[in-house]
Amino acid sequence: MPDFGWIMKMAFRDFRKNISRLLLFVSSIVVGIAALVAISSFGENLTKDIDSQAKELLGADLVLENNQALGDQPIDSLAVEIASEVNFASMVAYPATGASRLTQVRALEGAFPFYGMLETIPVAGDADFRSGGKKALVEKALLAQFNAEVGDVIKVGNVEFSVVGELQAVPGQTGITATVAPAVYIPMEYLEETGLVQYGSRVNYNRYYQFAPNTNVDELIKPFEDQWEVDRVDADTVEDQKRSTGRSFANMSNFLSLVAFIALLLGCVGVASAVNVFVKEKLGSVAVLRCLGVSSRDVLLIYLVEIMIMGMVGAVLGAFLGTLLQFVLPAVFADFLPVEVSFGISWLSVGFGVITGLFVSVLFALLPLLKVRNVSPMATLRPETADTSLLKDPLRWLVILGILAFIWGFSFYLLDRVDFAFGFTGFVVFAFGILWTVAQAIIWAVRKFLPISFTYTLRQSLANLYRPNNQTVSLIATIGLGTAMISTLFFLQNQLLEEARFADKEDQPNMLMFDIQTAQLEEVKAKILSRDLPIMQQVPIVTMNLNAINGIDKQANEELPDEEDYSRWIYNREFRVTYRDSLISSETLTSGELIPVGARGDSIFVSFEKGFAEGNGLKIGDQIEFNVQGRPIQTFVGSFRDVKFNQVSTNFLVLFPDGVLDQAPKFHVLITKTKNDREAGDVQAEIVRQFPNISIINLGTIVATLEEILGKISFVIQFMAFFSIATGVLVLISSLIISKYQRMRESILLRTLGASSAIVSKINTLEYFFLGSLASLSGIVLSFGATWLLSEFVFSIPFRGAWLEASILYLAITSLTIVLGWLNGRKIINQPPMEILRGT
Repeated sequence: MPDFGWIMKMAFRDFRKNISRLLLFVSSIVVGIAALVAISSFGENLTKDIDSQAKELLGADLVLENNQALGDQPIDSLAVEIASEVNFASMVAYPATGASRLTQVRALEGAFPFYGMLETIPVAGDADFRSGGKKALVEKALLAQFNAEVGDVIKVGNVEFSVVGELQAVPGQTGITATVAPAVYIPMEYLEETGLVQYGSRVNYNRYYQFAPNTNVDELIKPFEDQWEVDRVDADTVEDQKRSTGRSFANMSNFLSLVAFIALLLGCVGVASAVNVFVKEKLGSVAVLRCLGVSSRDVLLIYLVEIMIMGMVGAVLGAFLGTLLQFVLPAVFADFLPVEVSFGISWLSVGFGVITGLFVSVLFALLPLLKVRNVSPMATLRPETADTSLLKDPLRWLVILGILAFIWGFSFYLLDRVDFAFGFTGFVVFAFGILWTVAQAIIWAVRKFLPISFTYTLRQSLANLYRPNNQTVSLIATIGLGTAMISTLFFLQNQLLEEARFADKEDQPNMLMFDIQTAQLEEVKAKILSRDLPIMQQVPIVTMNLNAINGIDKQANEELPDEEDYSRWIYNREFRVTYRDSLISSETLTSGELIPVGARGDSIFVSFEKGFAEGNGLKIGDQIEFNVQGRPIQTFVGSFRDVKFNQVSTNFLVLFPDGVLDQAPKFHVLITKTKNDREAGDVQAEIVRQFPNISIINLGTIVATLEEILGKISFVIQFMAFFSIATGVLVLISSLIISKYQRMRESILLRTLGASSAIVSKINTLEYFFLGSLASLSGIVLSFGATWLLSEFVFSIPFRGAWLEASILYLAITSLTIVLGWLNGRKIINQPPMEILRGT
């Protein structure tokens, strides 16, 4: 049995002697643990706040929603109070300047919200709005765009409203939602007067209910749920809101935790690298202990206790910093959160972080630490490296399997999906494997092909990449992966923005007009043509529902076994379709054929978008019965199309042939291209002034909005990626300081042999230049591959490299490495060799 008392005494004695170096090991895991604890605590506090503020999120006890007027409902008589809302997308104009913008108009009647409030500036704006008259509450983002203020007038359809309040917050709405679709509240009594609700208008009808306190709403509505499903009425309760909101933000929290986990894994690589150097420096001490009769097991336990102390200190410090970091996170994620997040210490998250930090520091340190078992007493007489081939050491293989199992288990804990856990583990192994391979290839290439013709300083600095105690592998792995995360973000953001800037492309339209009534079509076309603008597309749109698939209607479908039924929601959705006998540029026929009316008797053949059809279990030849304004139409699936929805075009899931829907009630879409934003604004103002029901999308505005949203999203991702970069920098610092002692001996030898301070300084600078360059370039190359894969297989967009951002990142990381290396070695360079030798 080992003498644990003696082992602890020896461990603490050696720890005191090496505390400065061991604390450097600690720094590698502090940032990762801090990120994990902060995100975990933030997620726990967010869940509590969502539960406590769920009523304020919904604003009512129950919300019914449909795209048709709800009429009298049997539950109306059970409510204490009822409010109604009609909301739809429409143009809102600012008469003072003629500017207009597509917004979300909300016509409100009643005291909604029953819980929470419409926060306005001035505070009295909400009460003023409800006091009667033509008054409006306008989202702050829209007022800012119009350069308007409270007291000004805006025009909604045919009616002008006085702005009595600047909306700051609406129940359940996030900053991102407000950016995409700024809201304008008007009184319900003036909705008809606006003239905006016409045939084809996409309108949602909401009804809000408040019940007596302590009412179990979920039980109360059960008798009505079947009928609501038949009527396609969506019912949301407070419990539904809790579940959906909690699920959404739990997914966000888990994603952020995975990013923090990557930072922790980078730190663990730093720990393994530092312990590897530490073990090499302790080989002489280990050999002496072995001569004194100490078993290899006891020697291993001495250093393992030191590592555990180190891990505990790092984990506790990281948990403390993570708890403090909670003050920052609510501000970082403010635009994505529908609730105000409170601050509180989550002892569960703190304990989780401490245990995780201790566990991973020991687990990753074991890989190099197990080498001390192979040091023999003879090492006191002849040098040994204690390196044993990995293939011949089953314990080290067991540790590697333990590391992989830990990564998989942790990711499964966060994602709760076996396939996702394997995917994340595979990504980590692949990324580290690529970077490790790159590092080993560089070491091999430098050792094999270093030209003798190079200058002495250049040869010496390159040789340091493979000499004992080199940090090439650890730095390329940690700095490289951190750089890969940051540069992938930059590259992908540029890709998406470049693809979105279709408004600047000569062959792409930049203005869409929709909800055009048939009686208005010719006059709108005349206005466009009078400005010498092209009509690039003119498309009729017919609204319909689906009655049955192969004779199976909604009720029959629900009685089928799950493995035999069709996707249930397809029966509830509203289809907006067009008709033509040819494809457009954004469509490609993948199977079947477009069959005109009359080509095969009286049968009507429609074309479905391939992904939608296959996702809902449809096949070529299936019989589909549509309901067009109460009239059933029997059709057959004649073909599948691949549709590029990311192109600016009139893309549809279902395409009818000509000659079937010509007489059906319809509205129209026109697409044109203006020469510049000024002309686009003029056209938009003229059309909206005469036809206020027509909605216009100016794609230049959409691009600006997209840039703003991507900017907010990228800030959050950059904030999380900062943890990986910070960890990599800490590993860089600790690696440089740890290798300082090896470099000190080499530099003293060079100085003793007559090398000047300038020569030694140049060698060190070049070495750090190569380390920084190789680490950053490895990460950038890896990010190019990741961006290409995401562009090709996820976003289906052309690959473009963000060369400027890559260059800046390369220069920044390389410069940082050089500066840190210079600071680390300046004592050696500036002092005489004998003075350093006396002090060592």
